[in-house]
Order: sequence, then C-alpha cells, then structure tokens
Amino acid sequence: MAPLAALAIGYLLGSIPFGVILTRIAGAGDLRTIGSGNIGATNVLRTGRKGLAAATLLLDAAKGWLAVVLVAWLVPGEAPLAAAGAFVGHCYPVWLKFRGGKGVATLMGIVLALHWPCGLIYAAVWLAMLAVTRISSLAGIVAAFSAPVSAGALGQFDSVMLLTALALLVIWKHRSNIDRLLSGTEPRVGARDG
Repeated sequence: MAPLAALAIGYLLGSIPFGVILTRIAGAGDLRTIGSGNIGATNVLRTGRKGLAAATLLLDAAKGWLAVVLVAWLVPGEAPLAAAGAFVGHCYPVWLKFRGGKGVATLMGIVLALHWPCGLIYAAVWLAMLAVTRISSLAGIVAAFSAPVSAGALGQFDSVMLLTALALLVIWKHRSNIDRLLSGTEPRVGARDG
C-alpha cells in the first residue's frame, strides 16, 4: 500500500491547477481559453498579470517540492514515486480532463526536494537560458535535461533514471513548441500567441 499511497499523495498535490485557480480568483478569465491554453506560468503571463504568473510558478514548484518532502516524511523510501505522481498530476490532472501543464516549474520543485544542489542548478540553467533566448519552452527543456546530468555529476545516481524519464515527459509535453522552434516561429516571452 505504501507505493500506492505515495503515488496518490503526489498525484493529488501535483494536480492542483494553480494557474487556473489564480486567474479565476483574480478575474482574468479561464486560463485554458487564453494564449496557448496551457495552465502554467508562461501562459498566465499572457493575461498581463506578472504577479499572477510569478505566483503560479512558485506554487507549481512548491507542490512538487511538498509532494516529495511530505511523502519522504510519511512513507520513507517512497519519495521518488511521489515525485513521479506529482509530475504526472500536474501534466494530466483529472480535474481538467487530463489537460494540464508542461511540468517545468513542478519539476524544479521536485528536483529541489530530491537534492537541493541539483535544484539550484536547474533554476540557474532555466533563468540563464530564459535571459539569453527569451524563449520559455527552450529554457524549460534545457533546464529539465540539466536535472539528470547534474544528478549524475553530483553522485545522485538513484535519481538519474527518474529525472531522465521526467525530462523526456517534458519533451513530450513540448512537442508543438519544438515544431515551432524548428520552424523559427516559437514566440518569445511576452508574445500573445504560442
């Protein structure tokens, strides 16, 4: 039962759609009908509410972090399952007919909880790529793949397979972005479409 409990706790926390909740509370409309329709911070930014976007990013990261930390405390040894559950919950929340976010912020929270130095590297790579390219999807993809690389480099070999799998899911969720990146049509941060 312990593995199932870890997965369930992770999934339920991960599936909280903070972007949708915050934009509705703020009167900014249904986030799923704005911009790309994504429920993450980048699309919240398209509402013109920078504070809401920042709050969404922090809360999406926090739920990933909390899922791992809480399960590590309640069910020792099952934190990786909670991490997987939280990530899948964010990307495929039952409350939104399994149409969720792309997982970049939630993955950052997960990595911070699993091994904080890797989490700091993740955040630094994400911010650096975003500053240089101003392309949110590219920054997120590169940051996601920095996680298993940094885990391996820092001797966190137990996390490498999990983080590789989650990074591949980030790629899967960014399929349309990758098509636009290859065609040179991916919008930069601040654009209305994409």
